Amino acid sequence: MTKLNQIIAIEKGVKTTSFQELTEAHQLLQKPALLSGISRTYRPKDEEGEQLPPESTRVQVRAEEVIRQTSATLTRLFDVTATKEWANCKAKGDVLVDGTVLLKEVPATYLLFLEKQLVDMHTFIKKLPALDNAETWEFDASADTFATEQVQTVRTKKIPRNHVKAEATEHHPAQVDVYFEDVVVGTWRTVKFSGALPARRINELLERVEKLQQAVKFAREEANNSEVEDQKMGGKVFQYLFG
Repeated sequence: MTKLNQIIAIEKGVKTTSFQELTEAHQLLQKPALLSGISRTYRPKDEEGEQLPPESTRVQVRAEEVIRQTSATLTRLFDVTATKEWANCKAKGDVLVDGTVLLKEVPATYLLFLEKQLVDMHTFIKKLPALDNAETWEFDASADTFATEQVQTVRTKKIPRNHVKAEATEHHPAQVDVYFEDVVVGTWRTVKFSGALPARRINELLERVEKLQQAVKFAREEANNSEVEDQKMGGKVFQYLFG
């Protein structure tokens, strides 16, 4: 008995061959010279006239023959595709994760859809932003984000000071240098917030999606291993079209 995975394996080749042969048939039928033939003989006006040999060109392409050949090729394609589609209606598999059935009796076509979507989900999760490892983070429920511990830093301001180099006298003013001194004028209390995720959370999500990807793949292989019943649809179609 034929398996669904065997039908899927040959389907592409059958499609390619059918397309090539249909294209060749179409091109042949567009060449009037190949479809045309002629036969002619020459009779001189009298017995003493010049004798000429007969001329003939044979028909090289017969439309009905091309139709028969094309119908035979496409019948194979129609039958293989019908067999696959009918089997897909019955082919199902269970998605089993850690010994538990997550999704039961999932059709093969949906499993294929899931497989493709999970590739995108893996890419999405892998690119999730991670918290900066240089900081220590805790979840702040009130802010609904991660936050660092409060860090206190001082704010300084340059205050001008006078340094008297020489006192004023009766004849000279005082000699004074101006310099600036950093004076603490306040403190900053800083807390950093982030909407990113801890690296361990991202790794957990990656592990989950990879586990599900494997489960879906196994389920699809199980579904595709089901037996198929050969369908004969092409003959009916082309008998109606060209019969």
